[in-house]
Amino acid sequence: MFQAVPGSRTLRQTTGALGAVALMALGATPAVADDSTPELVLGEIAPVTGLKPGSAFDIPVSFTNTGTEALGKVWLSYSLTQGLSHTELPSNCARYEVGSFDEAPSYSYAVCEFDQTVEPGVVYAPEKSQEFKALGKAYTDELRAVVAADDPAPTEGVDEGPVPGTGPAVKLVEQPDATPAAPGSGEHEGWDAADVPVNAVNTADFQVSGAELKGKVGETLAFEVKFTNAGPAWVRRESGTGATKVIVKMPAGTTVTKAHGFCDKIAARTYECGTSQAWVDPGDGETYTFKLRIDKEVSGAKGSVKLAGEPRPFDENTANDTSAILLDVAGSGGSTGGGGTANGGGSTGGGGSTATPSGDSTDGGGSTSSTGGSTTDGSSTLDGDLASTGSSSTLPLAGAAAAAVAVGTGAVLVVRRRKARQ
Repeated sequence: MFQAVPGSRTLRQTTGALGAVALMALGATPAVADDSTPELVLGEIAPVTGLKPGSAFDIPVSFTNTGTEALGKVWLSYSLTQGLSHTELPSNCARYEVGSFDEAPSYSYAVCEFDQTVEPGVVYAPEKSQEFKALGKAYTDELRAVVAADDPAPTEGVDEGPVPGTGPAVKLVEQPDATPAAPGSGEHEGWDAADVPVNAVNTADFQVSGAELKGKVGETLAFEVKFTNAGPAWVRRESGTGATKVIVKMPAGTTVTKAHGFCDKIAARTYECGTSQAWVDPGDGETYTFKLRIDKEVSGAKGSVKLAGEPRPFDENTANDTSAILLDVAGSGGSTGGGGTANGGGSTGGGGSTATPSGDSTDGGGSTSSTGGSTTDGSSTLDGDLASTGSSSTLPLAGAAAAAVAVGTGAVLVVRRRKARQ
């Protein structure tokens, strides 16, 4: 989920947009024709796979000063996605916790300072590899290692830190058997970074819950359906995509008068809903709110909520990937869903949903939902099914007049959160 730029070692967003800015600042000095410009190149670091949640692992890091002058001080830093944590840090290191920012999740950042001479053409490594831990929610995580000639500590967005390490200080030692990196092989002046995949064997149970609605013909019901990651793992996708997709289909004989801001209409009474971020933590998810008008009673009609989108190899429980939206039209002799239950009970018609008489309901932003609009000739309600904006192209004259009065009274600006779905 890091956002890659050209090069074998890339700077990506997942370890934090602010952290990336800090690293970019290290290379912001204009290039000059000076042989003394520091050049640091990291050695190769192998991916870590097959971890069990709760287990520890270390990352051997080495680097070469490929410049022509010795350096009096260098820094090694390690940033971790939120399924990983630092163990005890040496006293020459400090830990920072950086909060979620924009499209980057929170991350943990350790910066180690080595106040010793680093000669050109020599490979160095810490005398003891830094150890890390896979947390209970670890899955597809990532570690970024950075070597720098200037302090790369984050200065913005820090929720906690610097917290000094409590373990014995660690020094750099020469690696005489290692092959030094070639001069000019670095991609940046004064620093280098490597992103290391760290994968744990874990699962995450994605699930959805529907709703049980009750009302009369002509009423508008406000209700919600939910997507939840029941864990134990957190799941992250590529930056700019949604964690998953949810397809919500409404019962026949109804019209959506207002859809959730993360949902787009893709067919008659059918909406595709995304997520606010590219990752989802255990216990988190999305709640999608809708307003639904009952146009007429349709025997056996029911809706559904189901997971869609990218494959979910981590999700071993598929029984809760689909749930029902049941509708009991008053006077029809029971639910029109023809049996079945709605998982979770996050909202219920009659109890949790709000029913308002047709013509008197509002869509929350001060705009008035359409009145009437039910079909009586047995035809589909496709043409009357409103898009997610909540507007209608078939308002009766009385409804149009009421809308005009509402506009004259005062315009209301509805600001939606930016959608994050693909």
